[in-house]
Amino acid sequence: MAMIKPKFLPSQALKFQNINERNLNSSFSFRFSRHVCNSYSSSKPNSSSSSRISDETWRMVADFDPKIPLEEAYTPPSSWYTDPSFYELELDRVFYRGWQAVGFTEQITNCNDFFTGRLGDVHFIVCRDVNGKLHAFHNVCRHHASLLVSGSGKMPCFVCPYHGWTYALDGVLLKATRISGIKNFDVNEFGLKPLKVATWGPFVLINLDKDIQPQQEADSKIVSDEWLGSCSELLSSNGIDSSLIYVCRREYTIECNWKVFCDNYLDGGYHVPYAHKNLASGLELASYSTTIFEKVSVQRCDSGSTEGGDDFDRLGSKALYAFIYPNFMINRYGPWMDTNLVLPLGPRKCQVIFDYFLVASLKDDKAFIDRSLEESERVQMEDITLCEGVQKGLESPAYCSGRYAPTVEKAMHHFHCLLQENLNK
Repeated sequence: MAMIKPKFLPSQALKFQNINERNLNSSFSFRFSRHVCNSYSSSKPNSSSSSRISDETWRMVADFDPKIPLEEAYTPPSSWYTDPSFYELELDRVFYRGWQAVGFTEQITNCNDFFTGRLGDVHFIVCRDVNGKLHAFHNVCRHHASLLVSGSGKMPCFVCPYHGWTYALDGVLLKATRISGIKNFDVNEFGLKPLKVATWGPFVLINLDKDIQPQQEADSKIVSDEWLGSCSELLSSNGIDSSLIYVCRREYTIECNWKVFCDNYLDGGYHVPYAHKNLASGLELASYSTTIFEKVSVQRCDSGSTEGGDDFDRLGSKALYAFIYPNFMINRYGPWMDTNLVLPLGPRKCQVIFDYFLVASLKDDKAFIDRSLEESERVQMEDITLCEGVQKGLESPAYCSGRYAPTVEKAMHHFHCLLQENLNK
């Protein structure tokens, strides 16, 4: 079977919803939960951007208290999942800071390879220059702000489709067309704006933090410590490495806040026997366990390997589901690994990118691959139905906050605590 080279984050699939929806104000967009903090002003960050954030938004942040024990805690209020100003704060404090997984090393194996993507309102390019050096840049021409390139592939240089300004893959401006007579113009000052970029195992990461110098390429050990903390060795030892063969990509646009999808992933298998009956038949749910690390939570479960009948073994004997804060999931089961990247598209919409990898010995087994992907697709459709139903419920005036099931939902609580901590920075 021919392997398909991933085309990461095609721009046409990642357009924001209608701008009016992003500015939508619901009469129920802000509600105090029963555990609201009486004083929120002391928790306001002192950064220069704080002055642009309303008191109402800070109240929403303070409406979840990570210090309350899991057994006594309420879940975040529904405004966290519906309010446009809260969504903008998340982009600034969560997605525009820290390391974010955006692609795979296979996409930039050779010189002049590139792929593009988007995090919130920030468009970026990841590429490998003629000397084999890895780079990441803002995907914007320095002339009149046109997006420079889309999709993925191989190019000797980037030529702006608007006025033909041309850049090398190391970001240097090679040609500025029809600028005779211009004054005080230094070509060296008009190269592409760089971003920090790094790799860990098969993954490519970027960092949009404006306060960090974009020294290309970042040290992988430092990045590993910042992104994964103490569990990098655990993930490496459980088959999450570069030896697997890329198979394909599936993309889903879902009518729910990005955190709804994450919450669903982090409920410790709570919903599996009710919503995924076919999948549940292949798992030994009594063995389900969750381990919390600094920025990662790892769920494990033994598999009975009966999901598709005795002659079909997609799940293997054990499954590992790793959530890497804030929006990346790595799932390793049987001969398969799939990754899920959750991209916010607005307060009430997200896109989830599934990429599938397989052990090399099965790369030509088309029947096994097709059946495995069919079973996976069934699960995704069931989850989409759940998540879109939850989003509708979050809009209801009858709902404000819920409670955690302490024995199974500690990873979800950990996610909410990390988010609240980041929003307060």
